[in-house]
Amino acid sequence: MKKHLAIIIIFVFTFAENTFAQCAMCKAAVESNNASGENVAKGLNDGITLMMIIPYALIGLVGYFLYKRMVKNNS
Repeated sequence: MKKHLAIIIIFVFTFAENTFAQCAMCKAAVESNNASGENVAKGLNDGITLMMIIPYALIGLVGYFLYKRMVKNNS
């Protein structure tokens, strides 16, 4: 179990750096549209939320099934 946890932690920290790459682009898009009077920030925030639902749901499902497997093997 400890080996799996270490692999997951390494995986998360390896790809965490790439998740911050789009922040500057999003900020620039919102600032330029706010300067012209358009309200794009709400749409952008909604799009980010929708895109993040699937990865969190998949991680949750994998975690749930791993937990169920561990409980079943320990019984």
